[in-house]
Amino acid sequence: METPNNEEVQENLEFENRIDLSELQESVFKIKKELKKVIVGQKDMMDLLIVSLLADGHVLIEGVPGVAKTITAKLLARTIDVGFSRIQFTPDLMPSDILGTSVFNVKTSDFEFKKGPIFSSMILIDEINRAPAKTQAALFEVMEEKQITIDGQTFKMDEPFVVLATQNPIEQEGTYRLPEAQLDRFLFKINVAYPNADEELEILLKEQALENTTKASKIETVITGEKIVEFRNLVNQIKIEGNLLKYIANIVVNTRSNSFLYLGASPRASIAILGASKAFAAIEGRDFVTPEDIKRATIPVLEHRVIVTPEREMEGLTSKQIIVQIIEAVEIPR
Repeated sequence: METPNNEEVQENLEFENRIDLSELQESVFKIKKELKKVIVGQKDMMDLLIVSLLADGHVLIEGVPGVAKTITAKLLARTIDVGFSRIQFTPDLMPSDILGTSVFNVKTSDFEFKKGPIFSSMILIDEINRAPAKTQAALFEVMEEKQITIDGQTFKMDEPFVVLATQNPIEQEGTYRLPEAQLDRFLFKINVAYPNADEELEILLKEQALENTTKASKIETVITGEKIVEFRNLVNQIKIEGNLLKYIANIVVNTRSNSFLYLGASPRASIAILGASKAFAAIEGRDFVTPEDIKRATIPVLEHRVIVTPEREMEGLTSKQIIVQIIEAVEIPR
């Protein structure tokens, strides 16, 4: 995306838009500019992470070790003036280790609740599939409800509340596979690929240029948490035509009747595509959704929500390939 200061673009937007998205665009531009100081390539991952912030969704980032999953999430949190917690999931991690626990206070002769690391605005969960089911379930309850109840007390999470989780697709020893119902809680699943040769070289050059500084020290805070909440309210006001709502519905319904899929997408997927499409439109400076916004949102929203039949999986067919086929088969509204 070009810098939002382009005068000609701004004049057109001021003429056409009913919602002023200039500040939102400027903030997105600043966040990307900061991330690019350290992160090489990974444009899709950056875009999807920013869209997830604007669409109020959680993200699952999957990729082999060393492709900048964790560092990108950490640096994104650094660009925003909010609380940040990093939790390393391990097989012996208990729910109280992330939620908190009641501790007896000798002075007051009463129990008081000590909050765990989940009480922050941006939570980075490293290797989410390494914790047992009980701990995973505790996390997903907070993700869905944005509150926890312990000893009869309810604690609400601060807004914005976003969980960025990573997992390694190749190392399965000592891991606990995330059930489909829990995967459905994530707005996006981002698959992070290896860099190409030019990007690999640029990574080495940037590493060499660091010398005695750290990557995080290069990143500046450019936006507040309050602004993120304000931008979310703007995104919710983005217009979408009735025929485009039908387009989303047709895509999702087709996943349920596709013979190559054992499990189709739920209505939550339709809502996720709607929200993500609005956010994509907003970062492009439009106050209305286009079919291209919907197409752009559909694959990362659906890829982890559908299951390929065993026969097709043995043939090497992936959920992404089937989703692309469905998108191509559904008629685009004119």
